[in-house]
Amino acid sequence: MHIGKSYKFSAFLFWTRKKIYALIILGIIPVILYHLLGIKWLVVPWTVVSLLGTATAFIVGFKNTQTYSRTWDGHTVWTNISNSSKAWGIMCRDYFQDEGFIRKLFYRHFAFLTALRYHMRENRIWEVADARYNAEYQQYYSIPERQQAFEDEMLKYIPKEELANISGMQNKATQLLVLQNQAMKKAYDGEVIQLAQFIEMQRMHNNFIIQQGQCESIKETPYPRQYSIINTIFVRMFCSLLPFGMLQEFDKLNDMVTGVMKGHMIWLVVPFSVLISWMYTSLEQVGESTENPFEGSSNDVPISQICRAIEIDLREILGETALPAPIKAQNDILV
Repeated sequence: MHIGKSYKFSAFLFWTRKKIYALIILGIIPVILYHLLGIKWLVVPWTVVSLLGTATAFIVGFKNTQTYSRTWDGHTVWTNISNSSKAWGIMCRDYFQDEGFIRKLFYRHFAFLTALRYHMRENRIWEVADARYNAEYQQYYSIPERQQAFEDEMLKYIPKEELANISGMQNKATQLLVLQNQAMKKAYDGEVIQLAQFIEMQRMHNNFIIQQGQCESIKETPYPRQYSIINTIFVRMFCSLLPFGMLQEFDKLNDMVTGVMKGHMIWLVVPFSVLISWMYTSLEQVGESTENPFEGSSNDVPISQICRAIEIDLREILGETALPAPIKAQNDILV
């Protein structure tokens, strides 16, 4: 997640430069065919282009609204995980007396957060974090889940035997919640906590199950492919036809000017068509990079930083003083 004032314009141009190159070619070809080769029938009525542009603007705007909603939903879920973790940690500290048991519950919760964030960082075929234009930007920041081995991180919080028990499972985060539930049930059966306390802890535990499911729903469900493809088709159609629709309009300007530009005004089709088309392609690219809020791009929900903040807060609740360092922004990007 970018937390600076804004992206630099130069960085945005670099990010979208391949689309700009393609748009320049799309702008030059119609001018050459019309102006130099004299193929005048290539002109597309401006009314057709403007109607297509209007429809495309609605489609692109709709997609960007929906993809932003996905990112906002991701922020909301992880905010709830953070709040629930603190409430659950306070309950564990106040309801139980055995410090070793409390510490075990806390550290298993850290393992649950670790397993969940690693799961969220897994690649899916529809994600675009590793697309060339996004992968180039990753030189400005690093993703902890790609730098540190999963097993090494888990062994910071749970013993080897416990890790071995869940290592063959498809959903390791769920299995850790199962172990937490078994520990709390055993404590209740041993009359370590009262029924009301057990019920309250179960309610908080169920919250984690719901929140994990919400994260997985966002992760495993791509933005609907039918809307994604129609957005791409409309943008490409508009960008391809726009220069043809501008040919006659700029050719008419030759009757209104004098000097060196007289007879050559049609070449202005290239920069103006590139500028207008670039707005549409950039909006499409921004929407595409916002679709999947956990994939590890610079616009994602900073789940690594959130998990570290939760760990620091819970360790302080536990009374520890040797705390891990907060994850800081790298070139204004939090991960």
